[in-house]
Amino acid sequence: MKTLRILGVDPGSQKTGVAVLDVRGNQLKHVYHGLIRVQKLEFDQRLYHLFSGLGEVIREFKPDTAAIEDVFVSNNVSSALKLGQARGSLVTACGHHGLRVQAYSPTQIKQAVTGFGRADKLQIQHMVKILLRPPEPLQEDAADALAVCICHAHHVPMQKILKQDIR
Repeated sequence: MKTLRILGVDPGSQKTGVAVLDVRGNQLKHVYHGLIRVQKLEFDQRLYHLFSGLGEVIREFKPDTAAIEDVFVSNNVSSALKLGQARGSLVTACGHHGLRVQAYSPTQIKQAVTGFGRADKLQIQHMVKILLRPPEPLQEDAADALAVCICHAHHVPMQKILKQDIR
């Protein structure tokens, strides 16, 4: 049975959570989690550093696939636009390194990790710690990136089944 290495991304315009998880059958193994911090830079430089920072993670850990959280639209249009541009920079970094990217909504991610689509950040962190036992410290955004990996790990087998030709 082949091991699948998943890159998970929790996009942010000031800090982005990134994580790498190995999946073999139904076993999940923590490989890496961290943050790409860009909050003290001008916005155009943030986008570049998100792109290059994620590229460094991709080169180091060589994931097979990537998953990213969809943009959460709030009442602040300006923040939503900045987050969308940051997410675009991160998706472009994945594409630049030959990775396909699957997007998941916050509700899908929460459902996959906690069984409840409206779970809060503390519940996500708690379940990620139980499921993966990552080394401390586990920052909130890094826990969210690991949750994206877990969600993708649950969806990959079903995606493969749906793509098969049924004769």
